[in-house]
Amino acid sequence: MKILSKIICCLSAGLLMVACSEDIPGGEVKNPLAVSTPEVAVVRASSAVVSATATGSHIISRGFCYSTTPNPTIDNTKMAVAKKNMQLTISSLSKNTTYYLRAYAQTSFEVKYSDEITFTTLASDPASALDDWTAPTYPDDYRELSTWEKRSQWNLGNVHDPSVMKADDGYYYMYCTDAGFGDPHAGHGHFHARRSADLVNWEYLGATMPNTPEWVMTKLNEIRSNMGLSASKADVNGYGYWAPCARKVKNGLYRMYYSIVVPGTIDGDGTWSERAFIGLMETADPASNKWEDKGFVITNYSDKELNYKVNATDFGNCYYKYNAIDPSFIITPNGEHWLIYGSWHSGIAAVQLNPETGKTIIDPLPNPWGAANEAAYGKQIFTRQAGNRWQASEGPEVFYHDGYYYMFMAYDALDIPYNTRVVRSATIDGTYTGDQTVLTHPYKFANSQGWVGISHCAIFDDGSGNCYYASQQRFPADYDTWASNANMLGGVRSIQWLSSGWPVVMPERYAALPEVAISAEDIIGTWEHIDLGYSYGNMKESSEMTFAANGTITDGVWKGGTWSFNASTNTLTANGVELKVQRECDWEASPRKHTIVYAGINGAKSYWGKKK
Repeated sequence: MKILSKIICCLSAGLLMVACSEDIPGGEVKNPLAVSTPEVAVVRASSAVVSATATGSHIISRGFCYSTTPNPTIDNTKMAVAKKNMQLTISSLSKNTTYYLRAYAQTSFEVKYSDEITFTTLASDPASALDDWTAPTYPDDYRELSTWEKRSQWNLGNVHDPSVMKADDGYYYMYCTDAGFGDPHAGHGHFHARRSADLVNWEYLGATMPNTPEWVMTKLNEIRSNMGLSASKADVNGYGYWAPCARKVKNGLYRMYYSIVVPGTIDGDGTWSERAFIGLMETADPASNKWEDKGFVITNYSDKELNYKVNATDFGNCYYKYNAIDPSFIITPNGEHWLIYGSWHSGIAAVQLNPETGKTIIDPLPNPWGAANEAAYGKQIFTRQAGNRWQASEGPEVFYHDGYYYMFMAYDALDIPYNTRVVRSATIDGTYTGDQTVLTHPYKFANSQGWVGISHCAIFDDGSGNCYYASQQRFPADYDTWASNANMLGGVRSIQWLSSGWPVVMPERYAALPEVAISAEDIIGTWEHIDLGYSYGNMKESSEMTFAANGTITDGVWKGGTWSFNASTNTLTANGVELKVQRECDWEASPRKHTIVYAGINGAKSYWGKKK
């Protein structure tokens, strides 16, 4: 027995030595403890959201320790976290107090601490800033204010196909198509302007083009003569003035590209519609609202030579390949100037511009027909339906962000089904690809009439990295009996960017709320959730969904799923979907109030949500 005992003791000692060689100081540690320096994402009067990572072998506890004196240890106040990527909210803190914080990881043999940081709680919760915020009070149903005589009260009433830019004077300037409830712009010039200091309250400025430029008819008849046709008899009063695009080019120079559409057909019955033109205006000071017209830029190109005898109702076989409307002007990071334009027909084209003149590189342009001349009119960069010239897509708006050019487009009929899609390309004139994700769609939150026709957008930023989406939006056709669908109100919404690089449009209109931090506690509760999966002409309605305090979803279409919140990036992950979260106005509440909203995408569809 003594011999057996000695053998057991020797084996035990050997095993202990092996264990010690891996797990105690002085041995060979295969996965040593590593604890990152904590980060503090949200600090309030009585709480703070903190995060860190702790990795290594045989960890039995990890978390944070803190105190009001330096070098806190686990003998002070500590909070444990199970996951190596640690994030939690420290509660019950004292107001206006400095705390010392370290992350830790503990094994059976040691405790590893991170570097120390400090944070100071607030004297009072910033929620008071939200209490001091006043919601916009202007009416959504502005029809009683829509007449020309009441234009000083329009704000965002009578807005259609807007373009927005920020100027050197700090104002945002908006320009749009001549359209509104009851056609109030008629006889008062074209491409009307507004400006705003806060993207909420807009001052009406008037028309940027007092009269139709003479070059339009001159250029049209020049082209008709080259086609062997007589001069046009089109009535200038029937012209369409559509979809301007305004941008700052450099200090003291702003350019606006605009569309003028000539009514009628090329040569009577059985021929295709007459052409459109894109022209150019410039100003040194948008506040003056005085723009100098620079004339013709481009017109419709046809790949069918002079075979224009296509019935104007043969939509899938139209005469033109590129339709010269809906310009989008962009200056690339390397200083190139490009015009992206087109609608319906064969898709969207890109043509390079001369930065000095704002006109096409090839100037003057050759006749707008024939294969040999196509390159002068640009390159096709996107088509919704190959082989079909009735695309049901228009209004391209190209915006550069983090290595990609994103093209936002309007799909379908503009009255009700209008929705916004997005694709992207690594080069300005490359092929734009993606799932053609639905970013906006006819929708309805509870306690509202809902909105339709939300598209043909402007995408712009404030110079500080914040991006925005502006478009028209309309009341549903069956809201009441007084031409409700012609009620065109402008809407400005915030854009956020997912970790994948793709944008999302936030569901509620921008209302300049204070930037009060959002924590995981703010997510808990009942939300209105909308699945924006594409459904032609149908309004997607909200349903309730509940996020429980234990990280589960206990009610709604994602019931049984889980959720987590990253306060440092304002990212909510729910049922596996990445959602960006921010504070916005609850425009459906009466009276209006602040709330929290989310937006995310999954393939070709978006999700919107609003906390009740």
